This record gives sequence, structure tokens and C-alpha cells, in this order.
Amino acid sequence: MTRRLDYNQVAPNGAKALGGVYGYVLQSGLPGELVDLVYLRVSQINNCAYCLDMHTRELLKRGVKIEKLALVQAWEEGGNLFSEAERAALSWAETVTLVAETGVPDGAYEAARQVFDEKQLVDLTIAISLMNSYNRMAISFRNTPQAVLET
Repeated sequence: MTRRLDYNQVAPNGAKALGGVYGYVLQSGLPGELVDLVYLRVSQINNCAYCLDMHTRELLKRGVKIEKLALVQAWEEGGNLFSEAERAALSWAETVTLVAETGVPDGAYEAARQVFDEKQLVDLTIAISLMNSYNRMAISFRNTPQAVLET
């Protein structure tokens, strides 16, 4: 797969704006590992190889065990590998990412609100939305995963 264009060079102000949202998420107070797990799950749903590679590497650097990473896609069956907050965040990430199919039902919202306060839920939704945007950019313009570059 050949990269189509470098959107960071073509539209640096747009890329910088996305980076500003990324910076906001970093300082939001949400746990970094939880956000990275959500980024990984969103990227799995969207089948974004570039982001899958990047977020897997980031989670490994954080010390997340490979057994947990292997089960992110099947987190509901992961038992105690995932905390209550992680399970709630992954569930919310799925329903928000698949909004055209799910409509983000009231039950999903209520379940997320049982775990997250209003600001945390808004910040989490911003993170999910950001990763969906990054996935669409990387897929549309064929960003090459680091793993492919290293072969």
C-alpha cells in the first residue's frame, strides 16, 4: 500500500488543530492507559493499521501485558484484565464509533454515566471522536504503519 499524500505537510494548520485536541485529551485527567486502550479499540473497529500499530506500541511502552492487548477486541470476555472504568470506556467507544448503527442508545449512556462524571464522559467522547478522525485521515491517505516500514 502506497501513501497517497502527507496531510501534515499539505494542511499543517488542520493537522495542528487535531494536535490541539490531542493535547486537550492528554491534560483532561483521564488515565493515559484508559485513553490508549480506547484509541486501540476505536482503531480496531475502523481497521486502521497505522493507528493499531502506534497504539499497540504505546500500550506496550506503558507496560500493558500482551495478554491484555490480545483481548482488547474481546474485552467483554476479558474478565478482571479490564477494570470497571476500562470496560465502561470500551463499551462507550464502541457505541459512539458505530453511531450510524447504534444511535448511541439511552442504556449505553446511562451505563457510561454510572462510571464517569459529566466532564469525564465529555472528555472521553472527545477522545473517541478524535481517534475516529485520525483513523479516517490515516486510512484515506494510506499512512504506512511503523511495523511495515521496519521490514
